[in-house]
Amino acid sequence: MSSFAPESKGTGSGGSDASVYDADDAEFFPGVKKIAVDPSAGRDNTLVFKHYNPSEKVHGRTMEEWLRFSVCFWHTFRGTGADPFGFPTLVRPWDDGSNSMANARRRLRAAFEFFTKLGVKYWTFHDRDISPEGATLEETNRNLDEIADLALKLQQTTGVKLLWATSNLFAHPRYMNGAASSPEAHVFAYGAAQVKKCMEVAKRLGAENFVFWGGREGYHTLLNTDIRKEQNHMAEFFRMAAAYKKKIGFTGTLLIEPKPKEPSKHQYDYDAMTVIAFLRTYGLENEYKLNIEPNHTTLAGHGFEHDVVMSSAFGMLGSVDSNTGSPDLGWDTDQFPMDLKNCTQIMRVILDQGGLAPGGLNFDCKVRRESTALQDMFTAHIGAMDTFARALKVAATIAEEKLFTKHIEDRYSSYSTGIGLKIDTGATSFEELEQYILAHGEANVNSGRQEHYESMFNNYM
Repeated sequence: MSSFAPESKGTGSGGSDASVYDADDAEFFPGVKKIAVDPSAGRDNTLVFKHYNPSEKVHGRTMEEWLRFSVCFWHTFRGTGADPFGFPTLVRPWDDGSNSMANARRRLRAAFEFFTKLGVKYWTFHDRDISPEGATLEETNRNLDEIADLALKLQQTTGVKLLWATSNLFAHPRYMNGAASSPEAHVFAYGAAQVKKCMEVAKRLGAENFVFWGGREGYHTLLNTDIRKEQNHMAEFFRMAAAYKKKIGFTGTLLIEPKPKEPSKHQYDYDAMTVIAFLRTYGLENEYKLNIEPNHTTLAGHGFEHDVVMSSAFGMLGSVDSNTGSPDLGWDTDQFPMDLKNCTQIMRVILDQGGLAPGGLNFDCKVRRESTALQDMFTAHIGAMDTFARALKVAATIAEEKLFTKHIEDRYSSYSTGIGLKIDTGATSFEELEQYILAHGEANVNSGRQEHYESMFNNYM
């Protein structure tokens, strides 16, 4: 097991000696080399990959090609462990707790060392998490350009790519009533200007996607809300974003991430079907796909894999924010996905649609506020990556054996011939169906055999 020094311990605003990390050759995670693949490692060694081998081929492609892992910057390098009931607990030795450009540079350099040692090929960020907001938009944009210069240099040096970027249109007080859905036109315009700049930076850094998360695009009470006007304005915002993407030659996929609530009481991008309906209502279905976060799916009252399955079924699954939550708590806990069954369900969909590229599996996760050691940052990602590697193998076996495929085809076989085929192809009518029932009488309904399917699935674990 690798040793880490110094460790992040206790509470406070940051390390007082953070400037020692300003040197270009500073090492942020001393004592750890690139995480190795060692299936024979002891069960208590959680700093090696036991299942994830990026070059191992599964179902015709390497694990690295199927899984396309990404680390998110905001939780991993801006997370403090604070929650509504407690102050920060995660104090990183390179972070002095300030919102300075020097601190922003240290965080970014620490992140790329982490990405490299972990062995991931992608990262993601919010604009305001990598770069501090200034007193004016001009100053803010200069700050972002300066950090983007460093990000580009680090990407070129390490080979790590930008899976996607996104704009933080929810944290600043100006966005307390939303951005694209704000009742204030001035706020709408500010959000548009912020996305414009972030999209330019994303193009410059070679982002393969661009994400929109409407954290405050919704309402807290209908007593002061015109919901149709707000959604009309959101659609106009998305139209302008799609137009600007084409104008600047950005080739990445535009993604919308659903979430039902929190921080708003109700958010307009409630779940996958809500977003798909929104896009089709406003004629935007060819401009956007979905970035699904399973923790959000469970907040909407659905099963873990529901939105991934639903968006893929309609050809709209673009990427996955790979996390999980605690449904018993009822809020967005952004935990690392360690459940083999849940991850297998996700990988079954990804294999079935032929992969996620240009999307990926982005770890939009945060270590628990009690997990204060630097090594916990690695252990959390390694555990989730190993879980998905195991899930990939299980999903590949399921796909290759085709048992579920055969059983499902049998269950719907009545739609392959006769009156069922007419229904399936839209070639019948109520009148004909009435005549069919008059001639054939009552239907015989077969067992759904849910327990059989669940037992089959268990047999693959």
